[in-house]
Amino acid sequence: MAYLTVFGLAETVFGLLFLFLTHLAWKVHKSPLNGIPGPLLAKWTNLWRLFDVWGGRCELTQKILHEKYGPVVRLGPNMVSLNDPDLIKTIYNIKGNWVKTEFYHGNSVLQNGKIIYTLFSQTDNAEHARMKRPISKFYSLNGIIPIEPHIDSTIKYFCQRLEQEFINGSNAGKTCNIGDWLLYYTWDVVGEATFSRPIGFLEKAADINDTLSVSEKALDYFAVVGQIPILDFWLDKNPVFRMGPPSFSFITQLSIKFLQARLSGEDKHDPSQPDFLDKFLEAKKTHPDIVDDFMVISYLLINMIAGADTTAITLRAVVYYTLKNPRVYRKLQKEIDEAGFSTPVGYKDARTLPYMDAVIREATRMHPGVGMPLERYVPEGGLNVSGYHIPQGVIVGMNPWIVGANRDVYGQDAAVFRPERWLQEAGETAAEYEARLQRMNTCDLTFGAGSRICTGKNLALFEVYKVIPTLFSLYEIELVDPKKEWKIQNSWFVRQEGIEIRLSKRK
Repeated sequence: MAYLTVFGLAETVFGLLFLFLTHLAWKVHKSPLNGIPGPLLAKWTNLWRLFDVWGGRCELTQKILHEKYGPVVRLGPNMVSLNDPDLIKTIYNIKGNWVKTEFYHGNSVLQNGKIIYTLFSQTDNAEHARMKRPISKFYSLNGIIPIEPHIDSTIKYFCQRLEQEFINGSNAGKTCNIGDWLLYYTWDVVGEATFSRPIGFLEKAADINDTLSVSEKALDYFAVVGQIPILDFWLDKNPVFRMGPPSFSFITQLSIKFLQARLSGEDKHDPSQPDFLDKFLEAKKTHPDIVDDFMVISYLLINMIAGADTTAITLRAVVYYTLKNPRVYRKLQKEIDEAGFSTPVGYKDARTLPYMDAVIREATRMHPGVGMPLERYVPEGGLNVSGYHIPQGVIVGMNPWIVGANRDVYGQDAAVFRPERWLQEAGETAAEYEARLQRMNTCDLTFGAGSRICTGKNLALFEVYKVIPTLFSLYEIELVDPKKEWKIQNSWFVRQEGIEIRLSKRK
């Protein structure tokens, strides 16, 4: 009798499995995406791209696939990667009718059994616009200018700490892992700009309360689980037993602490040098229907958590590629020297340096901060591209790494670091140059594009354009081993490590 019961259970299980596989095979067979080329397994399951992302270099896989199959590649049962620059203004437009996918929900927070969506993870474009409206002016170019003194003070301390650790006295010639120090700098900038207080990374020259480690683990989780978003609800958003990455408890507590101190009047700072907390509290007064204390904390967390890593990635890329190319290094240094600016270099002054601008633009093209497709749902009416029709509801996206290497836009030498491509070339008319530059600018997805472009873009540009000319003006910088390549890990943000340099004071 027991044997029959077990046999009957097994028969039921195999029957259900057979029905599931039959249904799956039917869906794959009838999929409107069957004509789109891509890996065989990607037609059947998103596990293919999950494991590819888990490997840490999915941007290389996608580059190989696009080189093999062309501008349209299927990466999942309902996901297509595109490399057609002409579609950027369509997919990433300012109308917001191409909606973010659930991939971004992994960046949300579960609190008291309720999922709280941030400016980054909110996929409803109308709600995102409502959340952003009270603070958008603070992130405009004019809105960042009052923050510049905070950046200046951090740059001064950054240089002071570099000299203490690697130049002065017995430390002269000591090896510097500049990648770590650039990360300390960007985290302390957002602390100074947000609370008028640095977090303390530059002072400690080390991680504080595992904040940097937690940030990396959170990104590793977010990138992988985002390939099958339902996993996030079983893991990080599980109300019974959470199995997600460690939380940003230190940064959260720090934000709450400074908010309470500012509200109580305990936190005294110079009102002539406002910070972002001042601005968020102003938004609370002007938009009480949208901004409460919880929303202020949400703004603070986005500022702190999302503002440092990508800026450090950009700075590492600029330093690495410049030092790897001595011709570029000397040309950049010459331009900065001839400008004769005082340090820290002012943002407006820095933007007058055409070759430095070209170096920064080229570094971010070669190594964008984000290395995965910026996913969107195809809206009503579908999308026609390269002879394929992609129907409504399919996920499409463009990877900044793939678009940034497009030879039709950036030239046949797109794989080469050549800042001069951003400048007018010999024999090129002004009109030809402007047209070429406009096309390159349109294809630049470093900060995203359209209505969901990165809110902190201008703050990041201030940090980069001020510190690069300051460093190259004050110091001679050389790679310890010019032949050594850095190491890269793609977890949504494409992190680098292994940039060992030596510093000396310029005479």
